[in-house]
Amino acid sequence: MNVLLLVGLIWALAAIGMGLAFLYARAKGNMGYVDVFWALGMAFAAVLAGAFGSGSIESRGLVALFGGLWGLRLFRFLWHRVRGEPEDGRYQAMRVAIGDGAAKWFAFFQAQAIVIALFAVAFVAAASGEAGLKSAWVWAAIGIWLIAVIGEAVADGQLHAHRRDPRRKGQTCRRGLWAWSRHPNYFFEWVHWFAYAALAASGPWGWLALLGPALMFAFLWRVSGIPWTEAQALRTRGDDYRRYQDEVSAFFPRPPRTTTSP
Repeated sequence: MNVLLLVGLIWALAAIGMGLAFLYARAKGNMGYVDVFWALGMAFAAVLAGAFGSGSIESRGLVALFGGLWGLRLFRFLWHRVRGEPEDGRYQAMRVAIGDGAAKWFAFFQAQAIVIALFAVAFVAAASGEAGLKSAWVWAAIGIWLIAVIGEAVADGQLHAHRRDPRRKGQTCRRGLWAWSRHPNYFFEWVHWFAYAALAASGPWGWLALLGPALMFAFLWRVSGIPWTEAQALRTRGDDYRRYQDEVSAFFPRPPRTTTSP
């Protein structure tokens, strides 16, 4: 299928899906479900790209497998988190900023459908790859994907354990990977997108797959990831989080700095 046509199909289905997600979130009174259904939409986008891509069966199959499992894991994790907690402070802050009007929030959910389509460009490009299982590019993609997904799952698990520990209530998580990066889950989510760049390297649209890691870095660093998350952390944990910012890298993992307490 033509690249533009396939991306357009993914966008149209995502728009319908995010419209239904908006109705569900509105009924639940929790706009945090936008993240849950974004993850599910990404899983479906990967499967569609793999099913209708123009590359080798290996590349198409790995795109569907990689993106599908990554999206479903993230969907499952977010589903349990959002369902079991009050609305995330980021979305509470958005309510203050933009109000509670249905039209604005519907537009916000539809914007996520556009984001799904933009990221799906990387899936479609990877599904045009022509390498077989003997290719070094394929094995590089497998290695990158495994490191990224395992790393993200470990980071999510460490944060979940911290939140469930009543002795750590109100404290910043510094368990494991969180001692080396303030957002290790975001870091590994970004790394994950290089797997599709590796798969796409053997195909005619290889350069398009770089849109995945480029977009993810931009969103995490400047748009909806780190800025919103850290603003909420500062509101709720204040000086404890400021010390964490002084000592621990924002994104790329590295050993923490030692600071002198005032």
